[in-house]
Amino acid sequence: MFVSVVVPCYRSAQTLPELVARLTAVLPGAAIEHEILLVVDGSPDDTWNVAAGLARRHREVRAIQLARNYGQHNALIAGIRAARHGVIVTMDDDLQHPPEELPGLLAALTDDVDLVYARPREEEHGPARSFASRLVKLSLAGPFGVHGARHIGAFRVFRAFLRNGFDGLTGPHVSIDVALSWATTRIACVDVRMDHRRSGRSGYTLRTLLRHAVNMLVGYSTAPLRFVSYLGVGVGVLGLVLCGLVLGCYFTGRTTVAGFTSLASMIALFSSAQLLGIGVLGEYLGRVHAGGMGRPTYVIRTEVGPAASDESAGLRPDVLSQ
Repeated sequence: MFVSVVVPCYRSAQTLPELVARLTAVLPGAAIEHEILLVVDGSPDDTWNVAAGLARRHREVRAIQLARNYGQHNALIAGIRAARHGVIVTMDDDLQHPPEELPGLLAALTDDVDLVYARPREEEHGPARSFASRLVKLSLAGPFGVHGARHIGAFRVFRAFLRNGFDGLTGPHVSIDVALSWATTRIACVDVRMDHRRSGRSGYTLRTLLRHAVNMLVGYSTAPLRFVSYLGVGVGVLGLVLCGLVLGCYFTGRTTVAGFTSLASMIALFSSAQLLGIGVLGEYLGRVHAGGMGRPTYVIRTEVGPAASDESAGLRPDVLSQ
């Protein structure tokens, strides 16, 4: 088995040396040949210097520096497109994903499986983070119909041909798990040990995860547009019911002087529905506008490691991945 390990790196100068050391100790026993891609996502600390130094010391390590911070999923796309081997592993840089669990994940990638997710035996995050994470997974399982969405995570193994399913994926709003679901339903899960973060704080706060869920809903699904349509029908039915009640009171003589409260409530109700519909449509139009401007998913500033000269010669990252 030929394996590429993609690690998006942000504020991980302290953890990268140990991560690479543990990976280089585990991978020779699990793969015929391997490479480790450290994609530094515009980290403001010394992460790039550490990653570049590791690439110079280790033949199997490549360090890729993005021009600025694009986000974890965008950095993953950059690494996945640059990977050279037939099996791709993605994992975090904070040592929460133990490299020693990789042989079990790779063994689960049998002939009838294309994608394997690592499922933690015990939840390693706090209640708020866990709730937000479950909310994101619920959104994937519902509107997107992603098979096995309850078990998705950043620690995954999949066959490299799946990236052909999202070859044309562009723009700043990307989701690896949704993109992978476009290419396969042959998904498996493996229970693994997850460790606690060694240093620093996770960039995935409750607010970030909620924003990620909204981005996925608007960026990869028409469910919000359908919701607005259903909302319009519901508000119309409610308006007819209110109209019937008013006419009934009028013809039975139970009508009193029209009150401001009733009028204001009805105006607020219909105005809210209109503004919600306009807001959802605006989100979609904004994304179409951003796509039309050609905003990149990522831009590689420099690369250190084997064949880095290809990139410096002006070849695109997707060309390097062929």
